Amino acid sequence: MTRPDGQATPTELTTADASAALLERLADKLGGRASIAAVFGEPVFREGVTVVPVARAGFGFGGGAGREKAGDKDGEGGGGGGGVLAKPLGFIEIKDGAATYKPIRDPWVDVALPLATLLAGVVGSRAMRAVAKARLGRRDKAE
Repeated sequence: MTRPDGQATPTELTTADASAALLERLADKLGGRASIAAVFGEPVFREGVTVVPVARAGFGFGGGAGREKAGDKDGEGGGGGGGVLAKPLGFIEIKDGAATYKPIRDPWVDVALPLATLLAGVVGSRAMRAVAKARLGRRDKAE
């Protein structure tokens, strides 16, 4: 609650400070985990070949605050959360002095994309035929 002079009450300052501290801690912890090491994993050496895993990493966080409830009861608040996501994309293979990037393909994309294209073609052609038929029917009635 705000006092008549416009200043925040001690409860609001405490809640605001706690929320700010929570967000700062979350950003520090999550930011430290979503680093270059998360994107490029530790290299693996086997039989003259070096493999470096590659991933896409990201993080997000959020927080909340609270305020005084109406009436005699004091209200409080808080809250927060966050997460880190790392998705493997492929790997870099270093062999005989040459580096090659090899993506990890999702087999569902290899199946789903052609099926979706085929389905769109079939549905689209049938829709076009139906529209053309409807126009011819209207033209025949008008004559």
